[in-house]
Amino acid sequence: MTRILHALPLLFLVPAEAQTLPVNDYPTEARADYVFGCMAVNGQTPDALRRCSCAIDVIATILPYDGYVSAETVLAMRQTSGERSTLFRDTAPANGFVADLRRAEAEAEILCF
Repeated sequence: MTRILHALPLLFLVPAEAQTLPVNDYPTEARADYVFGCMAVNGQTPDALRRCSCAIDVIATILPYDGYVSAETVLAMRQTSGERSTLFRDTAPANGFVADLRRAEAEAEILCF
């Protein structure tokens, strides 16, 4: 019992900000990849860097990383040809993943650009 009581004060050493921050489930590589692609479209300027970084941060607050990966996968598969790509073009789940990403991107556009 005394061991637990001795460890208890350590719990209060975590800054209050860290206790209220949302969980960051987007890996840095995914965020950087998004920013690079966004900057390729919007210009290689410091302003584009700020806006594109803002955009992926907004998207991450709206769409869980698994949903982001699913939408990106659907969009990539839609670029292929053949019968297999039909599954990614004409199904409700595939369209739902893309619609969720598009909504998150629209919110990011409003807030960041």
